[in-house]
Order: sequence, then C-alpha cells, then structure tokens
Amino acid sequence: MFPRRMALLSSALGCLLGLSMSACTKESGADQPGATAVAHAEPAPPGQPETAAPGAAATVAAAPTPAEGTAYGAGVQLTETVPMATILADPQAYAGKSVRVEGTVTDVCPKRGCWFEMAGEAPGQKMRFKVRDGEMVFPMDAKGKFAVAEGVIAVQQLSMDETRQYLEYQAREYGSGVDPASVTEPMTIVRLDGQGALIRDSK
Repeated sequence: MFPRRMALLSSALGCLLGLSMSACTKESGADQPGATAVAHAEPAPPGQPETAAPGAAATVAAAPTPAEGTAYGAGVQLTETVPMATILADPQAYAGKSVRVEGTVTDVCPKRGCWFEMAGEAPGQKMRFKVRDGEMVFPMDAKGKFAVAEGVIAVQQLSMDETRQYLEYQAREYGSGVDPASVTEPMTIVRLDGQGALIRDSK
C-alpha cells in the first residue's frame, strides 16, 4: 500500500512540474474501467486557423439576401410595412413618423421625376412619395411596377380655397382631369416625404 501512495504522489508532483498530460491522465485513472476521459483542445500553431473539436457543429454566418429591384436614395431599411389604408384612416396618428408603404405605381412626375404615386389595395386609395428635385429621379417606365417606399408621413389640411387652387395646379401641370369646381369638401393631403425606395416589376 505504501509504495502505491508514493507512486501517486510522485505522479502528482510530475504533473505540477510540467510532465506530459498523458502521464497525468493515466495515473489519475482515466484509462481505468469506468473512468471518463476528458478531451482537451490544443491551441492551433501560430499562423494556422483553429479547428473545431471533433463532433462540434460548425457555425457559418448567412449572408443577407439582397433586395430585388432598383433602389433609390437610401433604399428601404424598415422591415415592417404599414398598410396604406391604416395610415389614411388616421393620418394624424402617423404624422412625422417614418413608415414603410407598398403599392403599385400609378403615376410619375413627368417633369423632374421627383415623385410617384402609389395605389393602395382598396379603390381610390393613393399616396404620393415626394423628394426634393434632384435627390432621386424616378423614370416614367416605373408606372405599373411595384414600389416599396420609406419616408416620413406629412399631413396637410387644406381649406376649400386651397383645395381648389391645388386641384387647379394639378390639372394645369399634370393633366389630372379633376374639375376644381366640382369639389365640395376640403382636402387633406397625406404625403410620404421620401427617404428611399425600391421599385421592381411585381410584388
């Protein structure tokens, strides 16, 4: 019994003084029946990539999927779309907020390409996406395509006189075809002041 204790003490001292791990493991009983061996990861030599331990799952970062379509301005950063009907039902609740809106392009500014109009899902719903002249230029062939637009909601309540003046301007400059004299109620203009947009062939 005494020689066995001396051997164990000698082995423990050898481990502390830097002897091989295999010797320490063997003397500590890792090779004995019922013992559990513990794997130790060795650092990779300098200049070589470290490899995963056997059985470890490799983790690969997935590359982001690029958005389809033609991007304008800052593009579209928001991931959740606010339905146009929701905004038009209560514009003041969204005034000054950045939102993402989607719709089919029904018209484009024929002069400078500084705005386009989108139609909502319900008949009569539309919203204009407007930018400063030269910031973004939308092509005329965008009509009929699908737009994903991001911007700040601007709400402007017009008086009756302002409504007629606005409609006269739209009819004169863009041929809107709306007779200002037929309007009996003041308009509320809900506009999306543009930050970025994505236009593609279909939804």
